[in-house]
Amino acid sequence: MTTLHRRPARDRPQETPAGPVRAGRRLGLPRRRPRPAGWLFVLPMVAVFGCFAWWPIVRGAVLSFQRTNLVEAPVWVGADNFAALLADPLLWITVRNTLWFVGLALILGFPLPILLAVVMSELRRFGGLFRVLVYLPVAVPPVVAVLMWKWFYDPDHGLFNQALATIGLGPFLWLQDTTTAMPSLVLEATWAAAGSTVLIYLAALTSVPGELYEAAEMDGASIWRRLWHVTLPHLRGVLLIMLLLQIIGTFRVFTEPFVLTDGGPEDSTVTILLLIYRYAFIYGDYGTAAALGVLLAIALGVVSAVYLRLTRKWSRA
Repeated sequence: MTTLHRRPARDRPQETPAGPVRAGRRLGLPRRRPRPAGWLFVLPMVAVFGCFAWWPIVRGAVLSFQRTNLVEAPVWVGADNFAALLADPLLWITVRNTLWFVGLALILGFPLPILLAVVMSELRRFGGLFRVLVYLPVAVPPVVAVLMWKWFYDPDHGLFNQALATIGLGPFLWLQDTTTAMPSLVLEATWAAAGSTVLIYLAALTSVPGELYEAAEMDGASIWRRLWHVTLPHLRGVLLIMLLLQIIGTFRVFTEPFVLTDGGPEDSTVTILLLIYRYAFIYGDYGTAAALGVLLAIALGVVSAVYLRLTRKWSRA
């Protein structure tokens, strides 16, 4: 009978904590070097990305410390643009309006695509038709969609007031009332953006094992219990990413308040990006507009870092 002898520990090659690169050097393996041909393929993409992505960020950061009309030579003013911006009372109204829009958009726009995706995944017939209908608003150009909803909200001849008049309600001043103007913007924004999110959730639902649904059905679980105990735990990573993207996207809302209300009535729908637009293209104060853009970028960066830090353990659970 043949006996296998183990080599003493001192004779075996020791594993190094540095990984395969240092181990390969000890064993005399040839060292891999980057090939020049690879850099030739990468450099054009890096140059294009840096030119159109990173350079505008750097240029905007520099512009925030200057006073210029983009025609004459810029004048370095240091932090004066930030001081003037923080002293503007409209800034804090704008921040409050934006936070109000973000809160309403999350309450309405975050759970709705999840529910639609779950219901559509349960459909046995006409599933493809419903997917097309849900995604159709995304295919409509944003300005066209906003103008269509502007007609819907018309207090005299709009579709909503005409429909409500049939049951004895209205008319309502949707966009002309400070109470209903912001919820009206949120409703249109949710309609326009929900389609792509629904398709992402539908794709994610295919990763949930069907055996879990079958077991839940055998135990008599309703569709809501299956959603809470089976679907949501398996989609938690996708949900966290989509929530972060929606937070960032809603902070950058511009088209809806610009086209529907132009910030009115009484500045109740002025958002941060709309204020940046006013500083730059109405007041001609490009430095202050760039300063507000820098502050917004820093705020979103801090929010994203804190969010990822708080949800890191939960997303891996």
